[in-house]
Amino acid sequence: MATASTILPYDTDPKKPDVKLPAGACDAHCHVFGPGDRFPYAPGRSYTPVDAGKETLFDLHRFLGIDRSVIVQASCHGSDNSAMLDAIAHGEGRYRGIAMVEEDVSEDELRRLHEGGIRGVRFNFVTHLGGDAKIESVMRIVEKIAPLGWHVVVHFDAEKLETLGPVLKRIPLVMVIDHMGRPDASLGLDQPAFRLLNELMQDERFWVKVSGCERISRAGPPFHDAVPFARSLVESFPDRVLWGTDFPHPNIKKHMPNDGELVDLLALIAPDETLLHRLMVDNPLRLYWPEQVSRA
Repeated sequence: MATASTILPYDTDPKKPDVKLPAGACDAHCHVFGPGDRFPYAPGRSYTPVDAGKETLFDLHRFLGIDRSVIVQASCHGSDNSAMLDAIAHGEGRYRGIAMVEEDVSEDELRRLHEGGIRGVRFNFVTHLGGDAKIESVMRIVEKIAPLGWHVVVHFDAEKLETLGPVLKRIPLVMVIDHMGRPDASLGLDQPAFRLLNELMQDERFWVKVSGCERISRAGPPFHDAVPFARSLVESFPDRVLWGTDFPHPNIKKHMPNDGELVDLLALIAPDETLLHRLMVDNPLRLYWPEQVSRA
């Protein structure tokens, strides 16, 4: 198991972004970690992160000019969603969450999670996070969450999409793909994994997060080699894209990003004002706060 000393700490000195985000901008992919003395990490975790609790996340969002957020449960907390629920409860209605649950989760627990601001479930198919979710369990959980109107968030290694794609197409819910499907930026837009992602996105049940530039980059900061992938998705699927910081960037092994610089990449990812507003405001509002859209 990795220890906190082997996991890079997040950058505590983000730059003030040059990009001014539109009012209502949403960070649709971030995490809260601990603090471990109050919200212990899962015994079977594959890594131990540096603590980054709700106060740290809230301070960052204020600094960056982010008004809303979707917190995604990370594998280091397992299916104990307590830290995330605590953050949402203190978020004044501006925070939603994506949970991780076990196959035997009860209807009462799912209702409790829904009341706590959870709007979906995440499944990992990433080797370094401890292996793939079991398909049979995924399908049973999907059946349980469907009545709540939740969606599925899927995190996978790029090379797994060829076999995972047909499985995902069997899920009768909206699905959100993390980090652009984690392609290797050095292989170009025509690589098989990215072509398969684009084919999957032809199905309107699928959404994709243009997050994780620092994860798919092979050139390092400022991660410009990842921009063509994000921009292509924003231009091709403007109504089904989301963006997130991925703060506090777990499992980054080499180049820890500066969150202000990640915001500035939006000038290249969505250079058109209309595209930026869809990405940062309209799309997350529609998916996570639909009741506010219906009142508009």
